[in-house]
Amino acid sequence: MTKKIVVTGMGATSPLGGTAPESWAGLLAGVSGTRTLEHEWVAKYELPVTFAAEAKVRPEEVLERPVAKRLDPSSQFALISAMEAWEDAGRPDVAPERLGVDFATGIGGVWTLLDAWDTLRERGPRRVLPMTVPMLMPNAAAAAVSMHFEARAFARTVASACASSTESIVNAYDHLQAGYADVVIAGGTESAIHPITVASFSSMQALSRRNDDPAHASRPYSVDRDGFVMGEGAASLVLETEEHALARGARIYAELAGGGVTADSYHITANDPEGRGASRAVNRALAQAGASPDDVTHINAHATSTPVGDPSEYVALREVFGDRIHSIPVSATKASTGHLLGGTGALEAVFSILAIRDRQAPPTINITEMDPAIPLQVKGEPQPLGDGAQLVISNSFGFGGHNAVAAFRSY
Repeated sequence: MTKKIVVTGMGATSPLGGTAPESWAGLLAGVSGTRTLEHEWVAKYELPVTFAAEAKVRPEEVLERPVAKRLDPSSQFALISAMEAWEDAGRPDVAPERLGVDFATGIGGVWTLLDAWDTLRERGPRRVLPMTVPMLMPNAAAAAVSMHFEARAFARTVASACASSTESIVNAYDHLQAGYADVVIAGGTESAIHPITVASFSSMQALSRRNDDPAHASRPYSVDRDGFVMGEGAASLVLETEEHALARGARIYAELAGGGVTADSYHITANDPEGRGASRAVNRALAQAGASPDDVTHINAHATSTPVGDPSEYVALREVFGDRIHSIPVSATKASTGHLLGGTGALEAVFSILAIRDRQAPPTINITEMDPAIPLQVKGEPQPLGDGAQLVISNSFGFGGHNAVAAFRSY
């Protein structure tokens, strides 16, 4: 028997704010979270890109020092967002064996790994911290969240690049449907604004190079877009079966109606230009939600601001929605937040749910002239969604050909 899965709590720490409400307020106001990097390593390594969308509130301002010292920044962000979501959900009363964690990252503890490598080279093996491996491993964030909340049903990790946290949310839906837990903390995190990643993404010509105007660098759909902007942070959802949420009198934001996960099997970094895997993921999410393309009222697009990626997503959406895609309000929120890699899907899930709550699609900033090859309904100010039932999809696509789509419905 299919159960309703509902969202009862949300948390986020992002380039726009240290909480979910602050991030949402910044997004609606058209704020850009992208800033010039104030780190000595930018000049030291002569990096060709000198800006990124760093988290607005640093984790050491939130976590107690003994806790922060045992965690890589990616796990620190994860824990901060999960703690906010848990409080927002009213601290659900659930047996530890019925509480699960589905948490994702695209890269994991890159800062811990490379700092340890520097220590080994410069000071020898005896100075490498014994906690190095537990801090750098990709499942460290899921482990930290599960231990903090004594979640013993499971603690699972997805690492599917930029689709990671949307896939974790879809996995949480499946795990709740299967009866493995009554409550799941799901989300994603990333803290990979590091010289090696900036240099690598720059080398593959993936990043914008608007060093003289970072706030306007991320510009999805604009004819003059030239690459994405690296971001960092984390977001979490508390998901429950409807039965459990109602029994404890929880406030319900929305229903997680379904999800779809597919693979392109096309190229390690490029999307399938025909969008076949992406369109199948959208169709699977709608099928699981018991919905048709005509029911969708808003789309939070993956839209990273790359010359190749934005059009391929449009092709996929056109395949699913036909000409109706030109009248559905679309938001490309990475224009404001940058691209949080493994954390981006969870943050955009929060934005999708809040769009349902407030009945407005957030703006897409920085478009100077809309690319005529992508004729979507995108605006620089919030778009009203109307008074009827809402069904919002949130798209995430990652290196390796990973596609994940989550569908949220008004409750």
